[in-house]
Order: sequence, then C-alpha cells, then structure tokens
Amino acid sequence: MLPRGWPGLGERAVPVVARVMLPRGWAGLGGRPPWSLALLSLSPVRLPAGSWQLSFSTTCARWSQNRRLRQKRVISERKLTRYFVDHRKVRVVGGRGGEGGCSFYSEPRKIFGGPSGGDGGNGGHIILKADQQMKSLSSVLPFYQGFHGEKGGSKNCYGANGAYVYIKVPLGTVVKEDGKVVADLSQHGEEYVAAYGGAGGKGNRFFLSNENRAPTLFTPGEPGQERVLHLELKTTAHAGLVGFPNAGKSSLLRAISRAKPAVAAYPFTTLNPHVGIVHYQDYEQVAVADIPGLIKGAHQNRGLGMAFLRHIERCHFLLYVVDLSVSQPWIQLQDLKYELEQYKKGLSERPCVVIGNKIDLAQSRINLPLLKEQIDTRVIALSALTGDNLEELLLHLRELYDAYVKTEQSRGQSPVKW
Repeated sequence: MLPRGWPGLGERAVPVVARVMLPRGWAGLGGRPPWSLALLSLSPVRLPAGSWQLSFSTTCARWSQNRRLRQKRVISERKLTRYFVDHRKVRVVGGRGGEGGCSFYSEPRKIFGGPSGGDGGNGGHIILKADQQMKSLSSVLPFYQGFHGEKGGSKNCYGANGAYVYIKVPLGTVVKEDGKVVADLSQHGEEYVAAYGGAGGKGNRFFLSNENRAPTLFTPGEPGQERVLHLELKTTAHAGLVGFPNAGKSSLLRAISRAKPAVAAYPFTTLNPHVGIVHYQDYEQVAVADIPGLIKGAHQNRGLGMAFLRHIERCHFLLYVVDLSVSQPWIQLQDLKYELEQYKKGLSERPCVVIGNKIDLAQSRINLPLLKEQIDTRVIALSALTGDNLEELLLHLRELYDAYVKTEQSRGQSPVKW
C-alpha cells in the first residue's frame, strides 16, 4: 500500500518533499534555508516507464558486484624481472654520540646542589648479520647511517644510546676493504660490526673537582666511524650457464625453473645474472645462474667481460650452452674455455657439460654429430623453446650436484644449500 501523497505508479515519480515553514531569519537568503540544496536532490524526477531503478547507495552488495575492478598499469616484462646481485659497494657511517648536558641541581632547602649534567648517549653501530633466508645482495642499500645518541639530561640523567642498524646478508658473504678481506660471514647469525658509533660527550658533572665546584664545561659527542666496504658472495649458484649472446641461456633457465629473465631476439638481453631454482622430488634444490653472454676478449674486459667472468668464478660447475644452428659450433666451446682460462687458471677445468641448444632446427640436427666428433665432453642436445630432452639435462644436473656435495663433505666442509 502506498501513501496518499504518492502519485500514480503509471507516472513512476519519486515522492514529493513536504513544504516546510521557514523562519524569518532566512528571508535574506531568498526564503531558502542553507540545506535547501540538499532538498532539491529529492524533488520529483520523471523517469520513463519501465525504468524504475534507483541506486540510493554505492556500497550495497549488488552495486559492488557489478562494479568494474580497477586494473593495474601494464608493466613490461623487463621491469618485472628480478636479477641476482652478488657484489655491492656500501658506505656505512656510525651514529654520532650525544653531547653532554650542562645543568645544576636545585631544590628547596638545597639551592646549591652542584652540577648535574649527565653524559650523552653513544651512537648506534652498523652491523652486518648473516641470514640463511637471504640469497642475494639486492636488498642491500648503497648507504647506511647509524642512529645518533641523545643529549645528556639534568639530574645526572644519561642520554639514550642510538639503536643498532642490522644489515642482513646471505651466507658466504665476504667483506673487503681496500682489497683486503676483513670478514667472512659463513654461519647463520654471525655478525660483523661494519661501523662503530661515536662515544657520547661528558656532562658538566664529569668536570667537578675541588678546584672547580661549579663547572660549566661539557663536551660534544664524537662522530661515528665511516667506512666504504665491498660485499661479495663466494657462491653465486651451484651451476652457471655459460655461452655467447643469443645462445638461449635465458630461455633454458625459464624452461627448467620458475625464473623469468627477459627474452628477446637481440644480443645482450641479459645484463645481470638471474638465478633459478630447480626442485627435485626429494626436496633438494639446485641453483642455476644465467650469466650474461660473453664475447671474444672478455678477459680483457671487453663488453663488461670482467664483471661477467666474476659471476662464473662463483659457480661450482658449469653448463656450456652452444647454439647448434651456427656453423662449426665447437668453435664457440673452444672460445669460451679460452676466455675462462685466461681470466683464471683452472676455471675451465671445473665439472661441466655441453648443452647443444636449438635442436628443433634442421641445421642443428646436422651439426650435432659433428660436434660430438670434435669434443670429448658429454653433449646434451635439447630445445629450450619446445622442451625436448629437458629430462636428460635435469638428471645430469642432479649428478653434478651430488658429486659436488660428496667432494665438499670429503674435505670437511659443508656444501652450500639453497
């Protein structure tokens, strides 16, 4: 049942607001109260027949279901990729100590209570702490400043010390200063004080003596220690993908792990190492690093070769990725081993396997037997694009990992677990 004031349903009208008697004080406003604009929104509105739809609230359940979700801005794949960082230059500055206080104690019946300025608080240290949950130095910032100590107060109150700043680093982090190793963090929870905070200043209470009964002297806090350190990881990954540009290293890492390095049809797509984790059924995890492509003369630092070779040095066994579609692919393998040997003697003799990529191409199937005739190392032919023969690579990768674990245990050292 509808009230009498409602018009007929055939007209589909909104209820009309009743007329209200206005006070005289609103005559200057043309007879309209301040809230008359709100009443205008409730005035009768003629809607066409069959369209009786009024959304009085935008928070109702039906309206929220029909509301279109706001979409995030599309980000390119290159910006979404996370690269691995195994070297970082850090500048650390300890906190400054708080200055001493200068005050004199006074209370009823004890006017000349003597000096009562307390000492300032010490500045906070900056501490490097090894954490087994950290795998990369990407979260380490280039600059750290310690917290300062507070000023000494009256009534012989000491200032509060500055809080410590902890920098979490992965296990196996080597700290160098001026080319010398100053710390090696290899155990979980191991700490190294990178920069000490400054000592707090002395208040005027400290300078009280028989000769000077009312000292006004106090000292400021000392500045914190300042150092420039180089953090390096001894181990980048268990295995390293070594090859020339456009050999298919990033595509191969995408195929065997969940890592998402950028893939494109031009050389030097990868400029920073990416680490992917290969999971096995017995819960063992093998870390594989995608090293940026090398070129001839890399040991002479051509094309940032020294930086890329440094990543390879921190891998325990190597996976040489060769493009089978090019003519004479064994020349690529010889050039790669030559660059590694020129950079560091014995680097090319580490446990390795040769991966012949792009076997899905016709020219690659022709060059595969020629490659096996030229070298003595085991060759695994596969296609990172189609996924052909990836199982053989994963099984041999596990064999290399098990051999590495046995070698480390025979030496009395604990193997790196990812």
